[in-house]
Amino acid sequence: MSLLIVGLDNTIVNVAVPAIGSDLGAPLSGLQWTIDAYTLVLASLLLMAGSTADRVGRRRTFQTGLIVFSVGSLLCGLAPTLGWLIAFRVLQAIGGSMLNPVAMSIITNVFTDRRERARAVGVWAGVVGISMALGPVVGGLLVQTVGWRTIFWINVPIGIAAVVLTALFVPESRAPRPRRVDVPGQAIVLVLLASATYAIIEHAPAAAVVALVALVALLLVEPRRTEPLVDITLFRSPPFAGATTIAVAAFGALAGFLLLNTVYLQDVRGYSPLHAGLLTLPIAAITVVLGPLSGRLVGGRGPRPSLLVGGAGIGVSGLLLTTLTPHTSIAWILAAYVCFGIGFAMVNPPITVTAVSGLPTAQAGVAAAFASTSRQFGSTLGIAVLGAVITAGLHGRSMAVGFSPASHVGWWIIAGCGASILAIGTLTTGRWATARQPDPELVDA
Repeated sequence: MSLLIVGLDNTIVNVAVPAIGSDLGAPLSGLQWTIDAYTLVLASLLLMAGSTADRVGRRRTFQTGLIVFSVGSLLCGLAPTLGWLIAFRVLQAIGGSMLNPVAMSIITNVFTDRRERARAVGVWAGVVGISMALGPVVGGLLVQTVGWRTIFWINVPIGIAAVVLTALFVPESRAPRPRRVDVPGQAIVLVLLASATYAIIEHAPAAAVVALVALVALLLVEPRRTEPLVDITLFRSPPFAGATTIAVAAFGALAGFLLLNTVYLQDVRGYSPLHAGLLTLPIAAITVVLGPLSGRLVGGRGPRPSLLVGGAGIGVSGLLLTTLTPHTSIAWILAAYVCFGIGFAMVNPPITVTAVSGLPTAQAGVAAAFASTSRQFGSTLGIAVLGAVITAGLHGRSMAVGFSPASHVGWWIIAGCGASILAIGTLTTGRWATARQPDPELVDA
């Protein structure tokens, strides 16, 4: 349930963007923050939440996250202005940061065999992918029938049920040797991600300078910490570095893809929120089928085949939409959706398997947080970059008139994400790269 509501929340807001903008009188840049405020805080806190769960107890952290997330969701649905909505999205994200790492830590500790773990992660990734892909459909139905505020309220009963079920069925567990809290590292990561996102969305050079300074500080401070929040040495492993980079590219492509399609289908084609959501059903259906199959393929053949198919699917989808016009046939658009669905479904499981295998199994919360952080940071960048591209390309024209030509650069960026997944997946899953990956058993020792 936790995976379902967190995954849904990542994408369900996209389909409500036009309705929220109309109701609250918000510009596109403001609407970007309703999405990025959530993913930014989530990305910033996942690493700390994972280590906290290892230290104070995974069930306790998990239940706390569910309560905070549910309260934040309730308040989002009551927000009177855009500013309050963004503030409550931050609260929602604080709770959400405590959920995914704990869910993955359970899988990592229960399934000790690498092949079984890969298959279990495939199912986990399938649930995440399904929830994210179904977000536009569920959101479209709610926005059209009862209003955009209900896309947040739907989380409340699910969260309450999850709290009760966790108390009944999830045993408490802790890591044998949890990490200490790295306050300087956490502060630097938060400043880095926030300033970089602000620089892109608001076109602020000063924020870009702050981001650069924070990056330098991270590279200088973290190697000197006994137990750093971000262990820079892990990125010496090509498979681990490749997995985190691919996650940024894949989820940046997903977030940008959903944002561009939402605006195109509703503001350019004039479709209702429900109609626009239903058109994305191929992505959800394909993810349901291929997500678990990709996990099995990773367990039997390694991550390379899934990564290559995933990169190709995302790349082809972006290319198909680089000529998008207000009158592009629905068959052409659906073909692009099918390609993207194949790509996203195939690329998600190998990201998790490779990232988790490069970290100590005893610190499962931290391991899961690394994989999840790269996903959320990718989503944040996708919304920020593609939203900025659209804003710059409109040149004062309305969405209905100027969106299609302005979106072409965005579709090329998505195609480039697919190409980068292909290249990085090929480079970091060969014999040379695998030989340089640290053995988790040795790291644990």
